[in-house]
Amino acid sequence: MKNHSPLNDSPLGHDVVYPSRYDPGVLFGIERSLNRQALHVPAQWHGADIWNGYELSWLNPKGKPVVALARFTIPWNSPRIIESKSFKLYLNSFNDEIVEDADTLRQRMAQDLSAVAGAPVEVTLLPLDALQGQQIGILEGVCIDQLDIEIRDYTPQKDMLRCLPDAATVSETLMSDLLKSNCPVTGQPDWGSVQVRYTGPQIDPASLLRYIVSLRRHTEFHEHCVERLYSDIMQGCRPERLLVYARYTRRGGLDINPWRSSHPDSVDEPRLARQ
Repeated sequence: MKNHSPLNDSPLGHDVVYPSRYDPGVLFGIERSLNRQALHVPAQWHGADIWNGYELSWLNPKGKPVVALARFTIPWNSPRIIESKSFKLYLNSFNDEIVEDADTLRQRMAQDLSAVAGAPVEVTLLPLDALQGQQIGILEGVCIDQLDIEIRDYTPQKDMLRCLPDAATVSETLMSDLLKSNCPVTGQPDWGSVQVRYTGPQIDPASLLRYIVSLRRHTEFHEHCVERLYSDIMQGCRPERLLVYARYTRRGGLDINPWRSSHPDSVDEPRLARQ
């Protein structure tokens, strides 16, 4: 498995042939440390990268196709993230693979993905009817997207972020649906919604919105963007507690939803309108 190759060895941005048989060798790991070197990363974080897979199929022992949904949770402190195109190739390598049952598949996936990430990856498989009746939701928090502000900067800089003058200490949750960044290899847009939950001097919501929009031309992977948001908010506003959580729209049958927190916490997982 290709864990330490340079990014240009990744299948992302290259023409590839879909594997016709199960092939864990297509998985490609990207070192987290390379991006974190430029950030103020705490020694201890809390959080995870939550992936949802919508295009998963295999064959049962009689050769009949089975379809399912999948949820993958990669811990924040895994040495590597998994490059999304290689993840898609890997999942599709099961299309014509005979597997004894869903639990056997789950265990095999957990083993393969953990080997590439360098830490235990949690895998959950769900039948399609498990989502029957699920409603479209929204991220909790006060939406700041209606602020009537002028925005001219589309390069993230933490000095954009500021607290209100003489800010009182508050606990609040703010959210925006205006998050957009770009794939660092293909340049394709990544669309998402972001939630900022904090306790500390009250953040100027206009400055936060300007900062979120400033990622519009920025090129980083989903996980790295959330870590940049966290790092810059912490440096610029000095909250006592901070959680940053993004839910991105799917690409290639996968959506990625990273979150990072200064304290032990948890996040809701609504299925948003664009997911």
